Amino acid sequence: MLGWALTFLVVALIAAFLGFSGVAAASAGIAQILFFVFLVLFVIAMVARAVRGRSPM
Repeated sequence: MLGWALTFLVVALIAAFLGFSGVAAASAGIAQILFFVFLVLFVIAMVARAVRGRSPM
C-alpha cells in the first residue's frame, strides 16, 4: 500500500511539473488517502502484535 502511495505521489509531482493541475490534485489526494490508510493498518498491526506478546524482531 505504501508503494501505491509513493507511485501516486510521483505521478502528482510529474503532473504538477507539466502543468496538469487537475491530475496532480487528484493523484495527490489519492496518495494522501493511501498513506493514511497504510498508517492506520500499520498501527493496528503493531498493537495486535504487542497484545499477542510477540517480539517485533
